[in-house]
Amino acid sequence: MRVAKRKKSSTRMSTLPFHLMLLPGVIIVFIYSYIPMFGTVMAFQRFDIGLGIAGFWQSEWVGLDNFRRLLMGGDAIRVIRNTFIIAGLKIVIGFPIPIIVALMLNEVRNKFFKRGVQTIVYIPHFISWVIFASIIRQIFGFEGFVNLTVFPVFGIEPINFLASNTHFVPLMVFTDIWKNFGFGTIVFLAAIAGIDPELYEAAVMDGANRGRQTWHVTLPGMRPIIVLIGVLSLQNVLNAGFEQIFNLYNSQVYLTGDIIDTWVFRASFESATPQFSLAMAVSLFRSVVSMFFIVVSYVLAYKVAKYRIF
Repeated sequence: MRVAKRKKSSTRMSTLPFHLMLLPGVIIVFIYSYIPMFGTVMAFQRFDIGLGIAGFWQSEWVGLDNFRRLLMGGDAIRVIRNTFIIAGLKIVIGFPIPIIVALMLNEVRNKFFKRGVQTIVYIPHFISWVIFASIIRQIFGFEGFVNLTVFPVFGIEPINFLASNTHFVPLMVFTDIWKNFGFGTIVFLAAIAGIDPELYEAAVMDGANRGRQTWHVTLPGMRPIIVLIGVLSLQNVLNAGFEQIFNLYNSQVYLTGDIIDTWVFRASFESATPQFSLAMAVSLFRSVVSMFFIVVSYVLAYKVAKYRIF
């Protein structure tokens, strides 16, 4: 018994430094993620900012009135629809592209060229949306490279991509994929690198060409990570990308480009009559729906790919 107690005590002492290393992160998460949850009470109030911090317990309680306003239509329904459309397109279109690029790079035998391409496609992932948005304006703005240099060659009239409800959403989807597909490519290349080389040797002995090897060896070897990332991407169904939209949109594309995050920001901080309560109701609705998809995605990830956090 004494030996067992000593072992438990020594184990606790050996893991203590790791727990202390976690402490700063836990404190930051508590301050910035848990304490602000107290503000969700605004969704059930007619919040009066004039009362200051006392408004959280002195404002008029209205129950579910803000959620009824949300479901009655208007701007809230529009931004929820836009969020679903933009986030859904990013997931559906953006998911297979890193897989295709990884398969193509896997067939490249020149190591210097392969590493160069990997670096080029990976760099945008590290550029902030503030800087990347400026680059996009220089390329796709009304007086940008595409309109002034490319379109005149083909006799196409200039298109104001950033002020057109028709072209804004496709541009957001395209630029999001452009910025982030390099990271996914590296992940899938790592999955390919983990495939047993003997499987390729066996395929060659059976007479399989490069295409057959890709279909019967590479893709099955990538299947677990493909399924895992595909299932976990469901949790982003209401995450259309605040930083991207906020840095590129304007009032002319509110009809199709305004999403939950940008609308909540404007309703709370840029409106002449701030709608804190309605904005919080919309934000809370988004959180609940996102939580549902997160739970579903992890259940599916465990059922399909045997992935679990704990």
